[in-house]
Amino acid sequence: MAARGILLASLLLFSCLAVTCYGIVLFSSLPSTLVVTASPKQGQVLKAGEDKITVTWGLNQSLPAGVDSAYKTIKLKLCYAPISQVDRAWRKTVENLSKDKTCQFLIVSRAYDASNKAVQSYEATVERDVPTATYFVRAYAYNSDNVEVAYGQTTDSHKTTDLFQVQAISGRHVSLDIASACFSAFSVVSLIGFFVVEMRRAKQSQKK
Repeated sequence: MAARGILLASLLLFSCLAVTCYGIVLFSSLPSTLVVTASPKQGQVLKAGEDKITVTWGLNQSLPAGVDSAYKTIKLKLCYAPISQVDRAWRKTVENLSKDKTCQFLIVSRAYDASNKAVQSYEATVERDVPTATYFVRAYAYNSDNVEVAYGQTTDSHKTTDLFQVQAISGRHVSLDIASACFSAFSVVSLIGFFVVEMRRAKQSQKK
């Protein structure tokens, strides 16, 4: 009991330290208390606007009771893996979560029910505006002030495992491709026809 009490106090202290007097939340100060999984397998490619992703989350049941007393909301986010952040400042990971650009795509926001110990699940279609990149899923727990107090993610601390890819939509439609092909064919035929007519005119001029 004493050990569990110390652990609970430590986790609550981490949650308190996550918010400084200036309201800055540092990612390294957040305790990892949520267990998160996602349906895509390592290296799997999902098509934006078409394929679905299923995410499950819940509190780590090995933690002492009460550790989630401040949790009010859970937000699941699609996050860039390091390999897709290289030379891309607009995707940069920053310790200060208000400036962090790792997790830019919200999957879902749900109210947190501390009395419900069952694992939660949510299925969603990958949004059409998600760019081509390698991703993982992270869940943030927010308090009543909408401030991050804990997290969990589908990958390891180095963000190298259980990563998947999203292939963005090209912006082209099949009908547009068909129209483009028809127009190109028409242009070629017109050019040949014009060339034939000019050749005939040239021959007629020579005969005269």
